[in-house]
Amino acid sequence: MEYLLNVTTASEFRPWEVADLQPKLKVDKAIAYQSPQVGVLENLHAAAYKNALANPLYCPDYRVGKITSEQLHHFVQNNFTSGRMALVGIGVKHSDLKKVAEQFLNIRSGAGASGAKAVYRGGEIRKQNGDSLVHAAIVAEGAAVGSAEANAFSVLQHVLGAGPLVKRGSCVTNKLSQAVAKATSQPFDASAFNVNYSDSGLFGIYTISQAANTGEVIKAALNQVKAVAQGGVTDAEVTTAKNKLKANYLMSVETAQGLLNEIGSESLVSGTHTSPSAVAQKIDSVATADVVNAAKKFVSGKKSMAASGDLGHTPFLDEL
Repeated sequence: MEYLLNVTTASEFRPWEVADLQPKLKVDKAIAYQSPQVGVLENLHAAAYKNALANPLYCPDYRVGKITSEQLHHFVQNNFTSGRMALVGIGVKHSDLKKVAEQFLNIRSGAGASGAKAVYRGGEIRKQNGDSLVHAAIVAEGAAVGSAEANAFSVLQHVLGAGPLVKRGSCVTNKLSQAVAKATSQPFDASAFNVNYSDSGLFGIYTISQAANTGEVIKAALNQVKAVAQGGVTDAEVTTAKNKLKANYLMSVETAQGLLNEIGSESLVSGTHTSPSAVAQKIDSVATADVVNAAKKFVSGKKSMAASGDLGHTPFLDEL
């Protein structure tokens, strides 16, 4: 534990080691951007927010090779503080974990540097390239993590379709897939997109389609969300979606690693931990009206969009 805690809280950032890492940054970024989803999601956040969540997850090209050990030390000093840390253990007594922390955890006290809250603005970024498959995400501001509204958006995501649960599955029971299948005979994928952060969230649709059919696919998917916002969803469909959401959550915390991640992330955001049974109860308490209201918030909200591929037939935001 002494070594593990030193690695996480007292890294040394030797100058020659930092210099050796710079070429690896380029390789990691090149590998990541081979996936179109990475570029679309980076651009989606850059378009949707003015600050904070607009920052890229990957080091910008103009910064590669210019980050120094002094800058890294300064960052750790201001951000790795007790007020921003959660120490979580599974299969260990609380008294033992506390003793380890008191003995080995050498961490600065306080809340650290204050960061600005994310401000949603709405925008659009398009990346034109030669890919025959167009990836597109269209979202509005959703809900912050831990809010009652976040549960409604999560249920709505599973009403519309949260992606295949079976490898290479076709999602034929999902509302989005059923709606888009009527609009095109070409292969496609359409799923609801939902992320929740500590001070904001994004909800919308993510589509993958043949370049020539992108307009029809996107419009059919958006029309399906509008139909739900107008009450086009049954109690039975909402109950099925809640069961899917509960199953996904409970399976994610079956493993020690999944449970550690869940407790740690929730502790950092709210300072508490909610038991799986309590989470399931909160999901059960979501009413059909809450799901319809969540869909209405998306339909009426200011949109953001990111797309990549051969975009000749991809509509702009103002055309949707």
